[in-house]
Amino acid sequence: MRALLPQIPLFADLEPAEIDLLYRLVKTRVYSKGAMILQEDDPGDALFMIVSGRAKVVHLSEDGREIILDILGQGDFFGEMALLDQEPRSANVTAIEPSELLVLERSAFLGQVVREPKIAIKMLIELSRRLRRADEKIQDLVLLDVYGRVARALLRLARKQGRPLEDGCIITRRPTHQELADMVGASRETVSRVLADLNRRGVVRSNGRALIIENGEEMLQRVRRGHRPGRVGLA
Repeated sequence: MRALLPQIPLFADLEPAEIDLLYRLVKTRVYSKGAMILQEDDPGDALFMIVSGRAKVVHLSEDGREIILDILGQGDFFGEMALLDQEPRSANVTAIEPSELLVLERSAFLGQVVREPKIAIKMLIELSRRLRRADEKIQDLVLLDVYGRVARALLRLARKQGRPLEDGCIITRRPTHQELADMVGASRETVSRVLADLNRRGVVRSNGRALIIENGEEMLQRVRRGHRPGRVGLA
C-alpha cells in the first residue's frame, strides 16, 4: 500500500520519510459495487482517497431521484469539506464498481496539513476546480438544453478520464445512459435519443465499455450554440 500513496495527487510531492509517516496513519477499505461509502448528513471524520475503482457523488431530490454531482476515479479524494468545517457530510458517495480506498482520519489529516502546508495548497487548488465545475453546471442548467448539457458532460468526462486518439479521444469507462441522465438532469430516454443522434452524425460511437468522441469540435459547437439545430426539440 505504501507504493500507492505517492500516486495520490494530494501526496505526490511528499518526501519518502513523509510517505512512511503517512503509511502508518492510513487505513484501507474495500467496497463492493453499489456499496454506500458516505451518507449525507453523517458526521465527517475522515478523508477518502481512491486507489482503484470509481465512485459517484450524488444528492437525492425530494422525490428520491439521484442527481450526480461528480464521478471520481483513481487518485481522486473526497470527504475533505467536513474535515475542514466540521459540518455533516453534504452528499452521498456510492461505489460504481468494486473499489479500494485509503482512509485518513480527521486528527491524522489535520496533523499532516500542519506538518506539510503544501498538502493544504493542493487541496485548495482542487477545491477551486470543484467550485469552477459547480459554477459550470449551474450555467449549463440555466443556459443549455439537454443536447448541450449531454455534450458538455461528455467533454468533461473526456477531459478528466479520456485518452487522446489520432482523431479524437476515448472515454474508457463510459457512463450508463441513466448515470449520464442523472448528471445532466434529464430522463434516460431523452439522453438515449441524444446519444443515438450523436452516433448517427458520426460524433460519438460506442466500443464495448468505451465511448469514442470522434468530432470534439462539433461537440463544442453544440455547447456554444446552447441548443440542438433542427426541428426535433429535446427538453
